[in-house]
Amino acid sequence: MSTQVPEPVEEESSAESVSPGKQKRDQKKRERAQRIQEQREAEAAERARSDDDTYHLKVFRYDPEVPEKQEPRFDDFYVPYKQGMTVLDALMWARDHYDSSLTFRHSCRQAICGSDALFVNGSQRLGCKSQLSDLSEPVRIEPLPHADVVKDLVVDMEHFYDQMEAVEPYFQTNSLPDGELDEQRQTRENREKVKMSTRCIWCSACMSSCNIAAGDNEYLGPAAINKAYRFAMDEREGEDMKQRRLEILEQEHGVWRCQTQFSCTEVCPKDIPLTEHIQELKREAIKNNLKFW
Repeated sequence: MSTQVPEPVEEESSAESVSPGKQKRDQKKRERAQRIQEQREAEAAERARSDDDTYHLKVFRYDPEVPEKQEPRFDDFYVPYKQGMTVLDALMWARDHYDSSLTFRHSCRQAICGSDALFVNGSQRLGCKSQLSDLSEPVRIEPLPHADVVKDLVVDMEHFYDQMEAVEPYFQTNSLPDGELDEQRQTRENREKVKMSTRCIWCSACMSSCNIAAGDNEYLGPAAINKAYRFAMDEREGEDMKQRRLEILEQEHGVWRCQTQFSCTEVCPKDIPLTEHIQELKREAIKNNLKFW
């Protein structure tokens, strides 16, 4: 009796050969679709809050000129929520509708002036840049830590400004162009190097977050050191001026007090790599003091 051998069956390939380039494009498409879906879900959740919904604010209050308000406290405000409302919007609504004595700083409302830096839910933020929908309730709003409170959410900025001025935050050079209308040119590479440092808006969020600045009142602080970096690394300044800046920065309360905790970098509303700039200035200070005989 003969045994019939079955004909071989061609197996289909479980996966077609796909080029690495196509795989990357497909992956990017999936990631983009996921981001769009997440954005739609977030927008739907925000629209689900009707205009009748309110946000609960707990706002720090203090007024040294009014006897019954000299004891620090927190006041509760319930603010009607509208889509896109920021912490600054909510504070302005509370001031206009509940208590006209509520005091805080604000100006441009576009994250440029730096005047509305606050301590919101335990972190330094710009009021105009912080969406209520991103914050958990009650939204706790306090003045910047490590600064003297003048009234309510307003702090004394004089010490911060003094530290900024100590590094001579302005362009100085020994060589000017020959022609009256000639520009003081800068290479693109050098511009890219100092670009991020120029974004500082003097809001003091970084200074407020710095534990070293809290314990050492003479420490220049991350904002001032970043401003010094902006000019020390600018190729248009002369070597003698760079030397002068490094001498200011390498003193006892300068760059060497930084312990690289990255708290300043984390809270900077303009995403300036402050800790990185401080470390680069430390390296420059070391090179400046090297002696070769």
